[in-house]
Amino acid sequence: MPTYVLMTKLEPGTLRDPRGRRTVSKDWKRRIAKLCPEIRWIAHYSLLGPYDFMDIYEAPDQQTAFSVSLMSREEGALSAESWPAMSYEDYLQVADQVAAVRDD
Repeated sequence: MPTYVLMTKLEPGTLRDPRGRRTVSKDWKRRIAKLCPEIRWIAHYSLLGPYDFMDIYEAPDQQTAFSVSLMSREEGALSAESWPAMSYEDYLQVADQVAAVRDD
């Protein structure tokens, strides 16, 4: 399954109450599981910087990844972006293919 990275920035007031944040997070994961049961979560990180959270997940297709981002916005995210990602080993294979065409 394709891998995606979800970058999320929350509304400013959302992080002020950690207990409320836990409830929102549980509700969000429950709704995602209901809408997109085929998603496999790989990692969840809290960040310092322009985004508050980064999630890495696998989804069967781009439509499912769009659904995750849209639902994140409905649940209070100021912005939510799902980016396609690939392992470095897969990247090297693609780079080799591109180089092979260039060398022809």
